[in-house]
Parts: sequence; structure tokens; C-alpha cells
Amino acid sequence: MNFHAIKAIYLFEMARTWRTLWQSIVSPVISTSLYFVVFGAAIGSRMTEIGGVPYGAFIVPGLIMLSLLTQSISNASFGIYFPRFVGTIYEVLSAPVSHFEIVTAYVGAAATKSIILGLIILATAGLFVPLRIEHPVWMLAFLVLTAVTFSLFGFIIGIWAGNFEQLQFVPMLVVTPLTFLGGSFYSIDMLPPFWQTVSLFNPVVYLVSGFRWSFYGVADVSIGVSLAMTLVFLALCLAITEWIFRTGYRLKN
Repeated sequence: MNFHAIKAIYLFEMARTWRTLWQSIVSPVISTSLYFVVFGAAIGSRMTEIGGVPYGAFIVPGLIMLSLLTQSISNASFGIYFPRFVGTIYEVLSAPVSHFEIVTAYVGAAATKSIILGLIILATAGLFVPLRIEHPVWMLAFLVLTAVTFSLFGFIIGIWAGNFEQLQFVPMLVVTPLTFLGGSFYSIDMLPPFWQTVSLFNPVVYLVSGFRWSFYGVADVSIGVSLAMTLVFLALCLAITEWIFRTGYRLKN
């Protein structure tokens, strides 16, 4: 294992975050804070509790998950796409660095950024609504697992994308709508039976549900199913990444 190479790529990616601090950290936190003001204060004051949880507090896990998914994908996809775009990917591929080490460095850096952002948003949420975390270990586990899984998914998108428009297509037009329709702002138990069934085909439902359970002990689906679905998606992303490096798909394009 070439830890020096992993460290070099990892630190380079993290340094880019500190150079673009406003865009990477401050802007998502401000955007999420606006959600708390609008949904938590303005709308939440007019709504009853959901599962015994005040509405303002109920949406916190969903908002964190929304930022976590979009930022994980964006950070990882741009991190690998830009070297392809400017041609520096050849230097990485020609260096004595294995495919596993490349993925570990890029995905690790993207996941680290997302986890830091998630924790900052969690701390910010405490300023707006009363929070409780009944299962802190599970909360951290879901936070890390989701960040790693979707950073790996973003890495795949960054290799697949042929231009900047394709780079933004999946996060903006696929992941964000799925997150809004995945129970971030409501419980799927509030939906009619038909739409409850449809919602179960949305993978984000399982992420939000498991994460919310770690806070309040309430969930739309069982914690075991949520964890299993996350692990299945992670395994699928790992399989696709292995195929990409084995075939060289778009790595040199």
C-alpha cells in the first residue's frame, strides 16, 4: 500500500476545499439554514408533531442528508473530472499508484469534506431547533457510510461525464428530486397507500429513514432494511469502479 501517494492526493484535494471555502462549506450551510427558517420556523409552527417529534426537528436529518448526498457527489465527481479535463490524469495513471489507492484518496477526500459539512450543519441546526440524538454511534455510522457511498458514486459520475453539463446532470436532476421525494420533509406514512408503495422504490427513503431513526428512534422503514440498502448500493458502486479501472473506461478521454 502506497500511503505516501494516498496522502499526497488526499491533501491536494483537501487543500482545494480550503481555497474555495465559501463555495465548499459556507454556501451549503447558509442554504440549509434558510430551509430551517422557512420550513422549521414559518411552516413548522403551523404543523403538529410527526411521530412525537416537532416538525422543525423532524426535518433536520433530511436536510443533513440532502446536503450530504449533493456535496458528496459534487466533490467527488469534480475531483476526478477536472484532472481528466486538463490532462493531469495521465500523471496519476502513470505513477506507481494502484487503482485502489487512487479511489481511496479521491473518495476519502470527498467523503471527509461531506462529513465535515454534515457536522457543521448539525451544529447549526441546534441553534434553530431542539435536537436529540438517541443513537449517536448509528448516527455517525450512517453519516460516514452515506458520505463514502455517494462520494464513490460521484467518482463514477466524474469518470462518465464528458462535459460540465453531464457532470451536473445527475446531482441536480436526479439526486436532488429523489431526496425531496424521499421523506426529507415528511413521513411517507402521511402519503396515500399507493404513493407509499411508490416511495419504497426511491433509494433515498432508506437513507433518510435510517438517519432519522438514529436521532429520534422513529423511521418509515426498519433500521435493518435501511442499512442493507445502503450496503447494497455501496457494493454496486464498488463493482462499477472496479470495472472502470479494469477496462479503462473514459479514464484517458
